[in-house]
This record gives sequence, C-alpha cells and structure tokens, in this order.
Amino acid sequence: MNTPDDHNPIQHFQQWFYEVDKAHPEDEANAMLLSTIGVDGFPKSRIVLLKRFTWEGFIFFTNYNSEKGKAIAHNNKVSIAFNWTAAKKNVLIEGEAEKIADNLSEGYFESRPEGSKLGAWASDQSKVVSSRKVLEDQLKHYETKFKNQTIPRPEHWGGYMIRPNRFEFIEHNEIEEYTCTIIYKLLPDYKWLKDIEYTHK
Repeated sequence: MNTPDDHNPIQHFQQWFYEVDKAHPEDEANAMLLSTIGVDGFPKSRIVLLKRFTWEGFIFFTNYNSEKGKAIAHNNKVSIAFNWTAAKKNVLIEGEAEKIADNLSEGYFESRPEGSKLGAWASDQSKVVSSRKVLEDQLKHYETKFKNQTIPRPEHWGGYMIRPNRFEFIEHNEIEEYTCTIIYKLLPDYKWLKDIEYTHK
C-alpha cells in the first residue's frame, strides 16, 4: 500500500551506509555504479566513489571532459547503485546530476594529496593516449610546472551532485527466504511517497 511519508530517504541511506561501512568494510560502502546515457544514445556504467552525501544529494568528483562528464552535459538524468554484497543490501537511486559550486570543488581539491592533484592535470580523460609513457611524461611536466607552488584546480575538474527523485532499498533475508524492497518517489510537493514490497523465493 502506498502512503505519503515526509521522511527523507537520505536518512534511510545514512543509516544503511554507516552500518555497512562499520560492519562490512570489504563492501567499500562508498563505491557506486554510475550510469549515464552517452552522447551516442546508449547507457554506460562505471564505478566512481561517493565523496559526500547531504540532504540535497550525492556528490562525486571527476574530469568534466570525461565520457561521463560529456554524457551528463548532454542528458543529466543518471542512476547510481550501491551493491553491498556482504550486508545483503542494495540501494538504487535515480536523479539528475549538476555541477556543484566552484568553491566547493576548490575546497575538496585542496584536501587531496599532491599526487592526486597532479593526476587531475596529467590525465586528459577526453583523449586516448598512445602509451603509459605519455601519461608519465605529462605527469613529470606538471611536477616541474608546479614545483614549490600551490597546485591549482584545473577548470576541467570538479564535482557533481546527484539530486535524487527515486530510491529503492533492497534487503535480502536468506534465513526467511524473502526480499524486502522499500521504494521512495519524490512528489511534486517535494514530499516522498513510500511503498514497501515483499518478494518470497
């Protein structure tokens, strides 16, 4: 039965996330499968790392010129999935991605190790490189360029926030042999509609 629910499902996510992170570190709680619609019209998925989540959404960082960056610029409807195998839990989220404010990207970039900062400059994800040596040479170039300097954030690198409009929380109970799925859908008045489904094996 569907019932309106003011409860923000991010509270639900927060509870599961910290439970998994503490009890099952092997699940890498912040690893998420990001799916986009490519500029060629086909869906594409890859693993990225969730760096932060707030009441507004889920934040990750990448090269804006990467395939996923170009896909989001073309169609910002995306999905993310968390597969917490050891905990027997999955979370599926649909929403829209948008760039976060420059100052937020700057703040996160400043917190990164020097090697990661240089990597953001050296790795041009929009182009195919002919060999590993090309990447190594690019890295050496930027090591020299920014020697004894504060490494600035490249304009082509920053964060995205995914603002969710649908959640699925899936929990597998192997002892009693059923799966519980809790679905939240965002309504036009920004309240959440909650539905609980049980599927028996």
